[in-house]
Amino acid sequence: MKFFETSKYHSFKKSTYITLRWIGIIGQLISINFVYFFINSNFDFVTSNLIIFLGILSNIYLIFIYKKTQLSDRSAFLFLLIDILQLGLLLYLSGGITNPFVIFIIIPSVFSSSNLGFRTNTLLVILTIIIIVFITFYHKDLPINLNSDFHNNHYFYYSIPTSLIIALVFLNYFAMTFGAQSRLRKEALEKMEEVMAKEHELLSLGGQAAAAAHSLGTPLSTITIIAHDLMKQFRGKSEIEKDIELLNSQVDRCNKILKRLTLNPVEEDEFIDKDINIRGYLNEIILSFREISKKDFIFNFDQDSNPKKIGKSIEIVYGLRNFIGNANKFAKKNIFINLKSDSEITEIIVEDDGNGYPRDIISKIGEPYLKSNYSKDKSNEGLGLGLFIGKTLLEKNFASINCRNSKTRSGAEVIIRWKNNELFNL
Repeated sequence: MKFFETSKYHSFKKSTYITLRWIGIIGQLISINFVYFFINSNFDFVTSNLIIFLGILSNIYLIFIYKKTQLSDRSAFLFLLIDILQLGLLLYLSGGITNPFVIFIIIPSVFSSSNLGFRTNTLLVILTIIIIVFITFYHKDLPINLNSDFHNNHYFYYSIPTSLIIALVFLNYFAMTFGAQSRLRKEALEKMEEVMAKEHELLSLGGQAAAAAHSLGTPLSTITIIAHDLMKQFRGKSEIEKDIELLNSQVDRCNKILKRLTLNPVEEDEFIDKDINIRGYLNEIILSFREISKKDFIFNFDQDSNPKKIGKSIEIVYGLRNFIGNANKFAKKNIFINLKSDSEITEIIVEDDGNGYPRDIISKIGEPYLKSNYSKDKSNEGLGLGLFIGKTLLEKNFASINCRNSKTRSGAEVIIRWKNNELFNL
């Protein structure tokens, strides 16, 4: 069984990138409007502001439509490409390579070098070089007349050290911000690896479990005898009979597992021990919770849902169990699980009837170490590591995750969606 194969994909944190883009956009707006209104320079003011407005729209898209907490390598390339093109157009309209703020054209490429893959970095560097060469030979004049001697023009002369200082601060802010977040995420990922290692230990019981099988045989036999006596005593009482039958079935299951372990110490548990479709996955996970929870699990699915099978994946199992377990933890009575699957998309919706996500953390769900100031049940409050682990594992297996408060019920809602060509080719 393979662990963390999909962790090789490059990504970086969306919320930090959005913040840094806002800083850049605000800086562009201030610069352009200052030059136009206070220095009274003549340049294409309307087009420049329209270009900046396109950058604002792309940031709004990241906030409200792009739901993942991490930007994948491909998505990051597209948005960084937008940044480079936007800066290139602004520089073209305002002096090209002679513009003192031309240094900012390199920032997207420098930023990508420590976060994204080699191919993405190479493409961004090449595109940046092409734009620099282009604006060297083709550009409109600077808004300020240099009179062929920029040393005598204080606006231009002092703008060069100003731009260098701003760039220095900006790059250092990058380094400090991403350094701190990198350490935090590293700690959370180490915890995730620790949890996954424990999960693997539970699946492979080893020689100690084989030895324990002999010792457990007697108490399990005693439980079976008592269960049979209780069945005779409460015959006719359907609710009690149902519980006793469940008890007997679990004793039989334990006996089978222990018997196999006695013969083969490295035998794995039968939990999802073969390739099954996504409905079978969910059935097994829900059954494991029903055995230990008093709450009701309501599972709805399309009768013609996709029958294709997928292999056993610890990452997907643990990711789904995290979200369903979280719903079980906070639900008052019911957990609703809906499966929709057709030829193109597989979608799982997990809802509960609890109090929902606190409003102050709903936009940050998927980040580790979250604390709400509005939580109604402090005793049941965690650090967000479960959601972080589940979201990270599923997203690295090509799922898109949308966490929100349910529009039809009182509790939380998680929408997990795969493209079938990615889910069935894991």
